[in-house]
Amino acid sequence: MIDEDDRRPPAPARPRGTTRATAARYLLTPAQLEESLAMTAPPSVRNAVVAGLQATLAVVAALACFHYSPWPQLVGFGALGALASLFGRYASRARRRRMVFLSAFLLVAATFVTSVAAHAGASPTMMVLVLALVAGASTVAVSSWSLGGPGAVIIVFAAGAALGGAGSWEAVFAHAAATAAGGALAWIVCVLTDRLRHEEPATGAFPSDPPRPMRHRLIAAGRIAVGAAVAALVAHAAGWQHPSWAAIGATAVMQGGHLHITMSRALQRMAGTVAGACLVGAILAQSPSFWVVVGLIAVFQFVTEIIIGYNYALGQITVTPMALLMTHLAAPAMAGNMALERVFDTIVGAAAGIVLAVLFSSLDDRAYLARHRGAAARG
Repeated sequence: MIDEDDRRPPAPARPRGTTRATAARYLLTPAQLEESLAMTAPPSVRNAVVAGLQATLAVVAALACFHYSPWPQLVGFGALGALASLFGRYASRARRRRMVFLSAFLLVAATFVTSVAAHAGASPTMMVLVLALVAGASTVAVSSWSLGGPGAVIIVFAAGAALGGAGSWEAVFAHAAATAAGGALAWIVCVLTDRLRHEEPATGAFPSDPPRPMRHRLIAAGRIAVGAAVAALVAHAAGWQHPSWAAIGATAVMQGGHLHITMSRALQRMAGTVAGACLVGAILAQSPSFWVVVGLIAVFQFVTEIIIGYNYALGQITVTPMALLMTHLAAPAMAGNMALERVFDTIVGAAAGIVLAVLFSSLDDRAYLARHRGAAARG
């Protein structure tokens, strides 16, 4: 008599080289380091230049407007809202307006949520968890609305700016209103200058990836939320003043669609941040005036949008001083060890991101990495 188990087809064999240990070894090879150093041309240099100009105009306009307004203490939140101009650089004009509007909405929502939590008296640990939830929720929103790069990392950056707390409900709404005003400036700048960009051709030379199934989006968001929480909790336990920077690092690294991209992002982010931190440390040591800082932010913002498409590490060299100078304007008293802490936070965030990416990876993720590494070896 034949046992029913004998009639079942044998289970498919696991593809070779798809264990997590093997994936980790693939990510630590010299070939992976070479990939992270590779230079690639952006889809459109003209659009990169125009995007840099748009972001620079929006951020400088926000900084200047709030500096001369009755609310100069909100200058940092206005500049954060202006970062909505970074989204949709390869989209058609109609789609770009929608994308900038939705990105501004997410920036305002992130600022509002964290400000409310801080005003409600949430403990530092709870604030870190709120930040992680913002990272996960914004990941789902960015994917669902096809907003593309720079992705959820900018939303987490805005949320982190509000971790310092709001003393009253008026301050909570002021933070959100200032961010919304910056977003409105970004939208206006993009509408007025988008004619300078190349329109997305009808054939879709710069196509947007269609949203993945909701289940996949939620899994990706969960991974990023856990990564942001772990990185920020480590930074908080170490006594660092800006645990949100570690969460930003983890979010940026784990946004990569494949493991080899995640590892390249981690290496590039760490290297670029170290160089950028040295640069901004030298700048802040000179005690620059407000307008010198604004001018430097404008230069770094413009240069970033041009070079980051060639290599992510190059962009981090200029993103780091820009972000720290914006933080300096919002909270000058906290400028002391910002540069050094940024390096530590970035290393923690990047390390947590890559470790958790491997631990949470699916069999398909690891099989893709094995095929990619095999193709690179043959090529």
